[in-house]
Amino acid sequence: MLKLINVNKVLGNFELKDINFELPKGYIMGLIGQNGSGKTSIINTILGLYKVDSGSIYINNIELKKNEKVAKDEIGFVFCEELFTPYFTLLQNADFYGKYYSRYSKDEFIKYCNEFYLDENKKLKKFSRGEKLKFQFAFALSHRPKLLILDEPVGNFDPDFRKLFLKILSEFIKDGEHSVLISTNTMNELEMIADYIVMINEGQVVFSMEKETMGEKFKLVIGEEEKIDLISEDKIIYKEKGKYQTKALVLNDNSNEYNGVIIETPSIEDVMYYIVKGQKFNWGDSYV
Repeated sequence: MLKLINVNKVLGNFELKDINFELPKGYIMGLIGQNGSGKTSIINTILGLYKVDSGSIYINNIELKKNEKVAKDEIGFVFCEELFTPYFTLLQNADFYGKYYSRYSKDEFIKYCNEFYLDENKKLKKFSRGEKLKFQFAFALSHRPKLLILDEPVGNFDPDFRKLFLKILSEFIKDGEHSVLISTNTMNELEMIADYIVMINEGQVVFSMEKETMGEKFKLVIGEEEKIDLISEDKIIYKEKGKYQTKALVLNDNSNEYNGVIIETPSIEDVMYYIVKGQKFNWGDSYV
C-alpha cells in the first residue's frame, strides 16, 4: 500500500536520509520517534507537501512523483496543522475540498459528523482543537481513501472518542485492501492496534518491523547490577541503574547470559526510550 525507497530530503539544517520502509495492505503501522526526529517531515513527503530530492514513494502501486493527482486520491489524512478554511462551515469545507477527490460523498461526510457529534453547519473556527481533528477524520473517511495518514491526532481526543477512533481504524483495514499510517506519542494506542512499527531518529530509520517481531528481538532485563554486567556489551543497547535494581534493553538471542535476571517483553515506549538513551542506532543494520 505504501512504500518509500531511498527517500532523501534536505530541509534547512535537517535532513531525511535514505528512508526505506513498506506498509502492506490490510495493516496499521505506527511511526514513532522523539519530537523533531522527522516523523512529520516524512508524512509531508508522502502527502507531496515536500518534494523529495531523491528516492521514490509509491501509494497503492502509484509512484507519487509520476502521477501525483492519482496517488493523492488514494490518501486521507488527519494533520495537526489547520489546512482547512476557518470561515467555512464544516460542510462547506468538505464540499469545497471534496472536489479534489474522485470518491468524495457528502452523505458519508454528514453521517460521520452525526456519529462524531459535530454540527456540519457550524463554522470551523468555532470548534475546539479536538473537534477540528474529528472534522478532518470525518472528511478523510468521506472520500473513501485506501490509505489513512494520521499525524498525532490521538492525544487531542477525549477518552470516549478515542475508543471509537480506534474501532473505526480496525474496521477500516478489515477487508485487507486498506492501510493506516499513524504517527503518535501515545504509545498505549499503538500497543493495541499497530501491526508494524517504524522508528525514526535524526531523520533516519532506526528499525522497521512487525510489532510482534520487535517483542522477540528486544528484551528488557531487570536485576542486580552485577548480574546485568555479566551480559556481553554488544548485546546491551542501554542500561539504567536504579536505587534497588538495574534495567537494560538487550538484543535477544535466547542465550544463557540472561540467567539470574528477570526478562520481560518491552513496551514500544521502552524500546524507543532505551535506544535513544543508548545512542545505538545501527542505521539499516542489526535492528532492521
